[in-house]
Amino acid sequence: MSQHSENTPILEARNLIKVLGGNRVLDSVNLDIGRGRVKVLIGPSGAGKSTLLQCLNFLTPPDSGHILLEGREVNAGSKKELCSFRQQVGMIFQDFNLFDHLSALENVRVALMKVRGMSKLDATERAVAELKRVGLVDRAAHYPANLSGGQKQRVAIARALAMDPKVMLLDEPTSALDPELIGEVLTVIRALAQGGMTMIMATHQISFSASLADEFIFMEKGRIVEHGSPAELLGKGVGSRTQAFCAKISELTGEADGEFRS
Repeated sequence: MSQHSENTPILEARNLIKVLGGNRVLDSVNLDIGRGRVKVLIGPSGAGKSTLLQCLNFLTPPDSGHILLEGREVNAGSKKELCSFRQQVGMIFQDFNLFDHLSALENVRVALMKVRGMSKLDATERAVAELKRVGLVDRAAHYPANLSGGQKQRVAIARALAMDPKVMLLDEPTSALDPELIGEVLTVIRALAQGGMTMIMATHQISFSASLADEFIFMEKGRIVEHGSPAELLGKGVGSRTQAFCAKISELTGEADGEFRS
């Protein structure tokens, strides 16, 4: 069993193709991630990063290709198997996707009761523990309307964590946030990475990503055009496509981060 867990990627995508409006949004994409690794998707808007994450979770089913969880192909045609798969592959969206009529606690608790079949008492205990983990236990009774964007995103992260996912997919988790709220979400993501959570994240937070990613994956026009460690792609004088893109973002955001510093 240990050999399986050490050598088999947790999540694999093979030859994913997705066509939207006659346009190949994903063009034969291959990707795999091992346990405890952090991979960061970067690239221009329209490169296919969000579509790739949505295909990895079957929110947008790929037109062709295969997705494997721990070496076993996922049968998306089986509702039961898909439900089980989604419990193991958590997803964090740009726009939080919380239930407005439920409190922070209830948002985290609802799937534990409905999907996992936990008792209200056990689900509440688990929800409180996850809200504590993201620093929001004091906001448990608040509704989304009374939470800041950063707090909403942290509730969404707590909700995903409550399902004990093997992998977390994060789609631009800070892009909808005011600049002063981004830090609190990045702090939670950093803690998850340091705790060994396996993550694939699309983001424009370059210097933050470089400090915790095992691999950068640069996408353009639906393809992976470059991949490597931050040091390999952003090191001094590398001249990679990734580096040119990151330098441009740094100019726009004022991040003094055109090149990688370990």
